[in-house]
Amino acid sequence: MLLLSVIKHSIMITSFVLMMMLLIEYVNVQTQGTWQNRLKKNRLGQYILVAFLGVMPGCLGAFTVVSLYSHGVVTFGALVAVMIATSGDEAFVMFSMFPRSAIWINVILFFLAIIVAFVVDMLFRNKRYFMTDLDHEFEVHKQEHCHCFSQHTITKQLKEMIFPRAFLITIFSVFLMAIFFSQLGPEVWNWKKITFTIGSLVSLFIIITVPDHFLEKHLYEHVIKKHLLRVFLWTLGALLVVHYMENYLDISQWLQENTVTVLTLATMLGIIPESGPHMIFVTMYAQGLVPFAVLLASSISQDGHGSLPLLAVSTKVFIWLKVINVVVALIIGLIVLKLF
Repeated sequence: MLLLSVIKHSIMITSFVLMMMLLIEYVNVQTQGTWQNRLKKNRLGQYILVAFLGVMPGCLGAFTVVSLYSHGVVTFGALVAVMIATSGDEAFVMFSMFPRSAIWINVILFFLAIIVAFVVDMLFRNKRYFMTDLDHEFEVHKQEHCHCFSQHTITKQLKEMIFPRAFLITIFSVFLMAIFFSQLGPEVWNWKKITFTIGSLVSLFIIITVPDHFLEKHLYEHVIKKHLLRVFLWTLGALLVVHYMENYLDISQWLQENTVTVLTLATMLGIIPESGPHMIFVTMYAQGLVPFAVLLASSISQDGHGSLPLLAVSTKVFIWLKVINVVVALIIGLIVLKLF
């Protein structure tokens, strides 16, 4: 029963992540080019916009800023800012598990990212130090416009349905029925059940209306093939680890007595340019095993796999960025831990 409960919880979280990823991918492509134009205006404008891109759940915001930085559009401080603000795919999970704390996390990350960006650009005035080994032809995520809502096209696509569209329609239809008949999620109609129902309907609308190319390249290949299984396995693994620790180990007392050690560990794991390790601390916080300071420090230091493409741009920039993020995470985490 415990395993079944954990699997159902993992499916719920993964489904929410998938719905949000579909929506953000859809919005990101529909609003092509607007990020670049606004980021070029002024330094403060850069910081605010990249911080906003960072707190958007997922990796697209970070990928966009890495591309802009590699082309010399934004500063190193702006790059640091987006990585501080970014929590990767775990941001989706935090909003599904503890939305109120997730909002506070993102508010703090947003303003902290702007402040750190100012400080970093003041300390690193010599732009050539970082720009010498940049590949200015590097492009992380090419954006294109999605021409949707053509009745003739939609009808033709449904009659000649490709596998990715049929697959996604089946997934969300089954999930919607499971929610509606209380096989997944709350049994009563509360805000969570309503949110999952609306999210499923919006996802089905996007899947049905977008062109084949957009659906294959952006929704299926990027969201489903690259993220779905990994998010589910990390979520399932993290939940199983926490349930095991709660039921078979007296871990809660050790965590309370060694909070600084746990905070340091959470910060250091943020060096790994991959979504997943942070999920352990997200789950522990949801279970009340670690304080808010640990979750905040982990969120600051880790950036999902948003910084992964940076390794292809400049190893030197990647190392400096991670060092700065870890230092900021430790300082802020310890301050919050001391005050609260």
